[in-house]
Amino acid sequence: MKSITVGVSGINAVDNPGPGVGVARALKEDTDLDVKVVGLAYDAMETGIFMDWLFDKSYVMPYPSGEMEAYIQRLLYIKESFGLDYVIPSLDVELPIYTRFADELAQAGIHCLVPTRTQFKLRGKDRLTAVAERIGIRVPRTEVVTTIDDLYRALDTIGWPAMIKGAFYQACRAHTTQQALACYHNIVAEWGYPVIVQQVVTGDELNVVGVGDGQGGCLGLVGIKKMGTTSLGKIWTGVTIRNQAMLDAARAFIKEYKWRGAFELECMAQGDDIFLIEINPRLPAWSYFAAGLGINLPANMVRQAFGLPVNHNTDYEPGKLYIRYTYEVISDSVPFQHMMTKGEHANDTQL
Repeated sequence: MKSITVGVSGINAVDNPGPGVGVARALKEDTDLDVKVVGLAYDAMETGIFMDWLFDKSYVMPYPSGEMEAYIQRLLYIKESFGLDYVIPSLDVELPIYTRFADELAQAGIHCLVPTRTQFKLRGKDRLTAVAERIGIRVPRTEVVTTIDDLYRALDTIGWPAMIKGAFYQACRAHTTQQALACYHNIVAEWGYPVIVQQVVTGDELNVVGVGDGQGGCLGLVGIKKMGTTSLGKIWTGVTIRNQAMLDAARAFIKEYKWRGAFELECMAQGDDIFLIEINPRLPAWSYFAAGLGINLPANMVRQAFGLPVNHNTDYEPGKLYIRYTYEVISDSVPFQHMMTKGEHANDTQL
């Protein structure tokens, strides 16, 4: 079989890193998978553009929050000019495009494994209670509010401190009514309604990453406990764990919803209770950890699409440590110049 060209987005490995560099690394480390990796960037200075051992070529993409048709046309241009057989979108903002146009892209020979439009809506924090009940775990006490009066009633019910969250993005912890009002107004101004008021649950922060095949089957699962985070709350160090309740919930999530594609469940463990905090419908920034343990989720996604053998192993050793680190890349200015002037750069040739 000829080499498979895979597009990967989210390739900026800054203090709030995207998942793309780890995804590309996982793909390249599957030595039995012949892949070329294309970086899909939104800025000429994104880190992956300069990592020529991972990315064979990079392109500047239209912002996904803009005109969807322009985004699709750019993918079709990449397909025609360099080749593009598969895409792993790694950013939330891109997923509405891929969920909407997945069939059309497949007809053009560009495949992807992403949630359906119905599944994608499950990430809303106003849906967490129903999801948690269906997969056998708990959620913190949660109230969905759309007015100031609703907010006051929710705070009386939940007590202090309280988390004030947008349905999809943004969250802050409030200790007073004044703080809660400020958070509420900021979220409404940027993201609209509804607003979620949620009990603060303390305990161990646990996460599980996995991939569903769309038929109820699992292409891999790995659970971790966060040990250290950045000022932005992003994991810096973590350790593998086998919390059976969380892993069972992840398998139930795949089976019950016939989940299609990658996901991360963010949870909190309090004694024997597991609380579902958030659903991310994509690979997280730490997902290379799974590949390093032998559960290569990006490679499995590509393998399934092209009828290649998939490693269905979900067994991994607990107690393995994950440590993120910074790394300096020294480059000349050619990649940057090409991305600025031509919108693309090949790492092995001069354009």
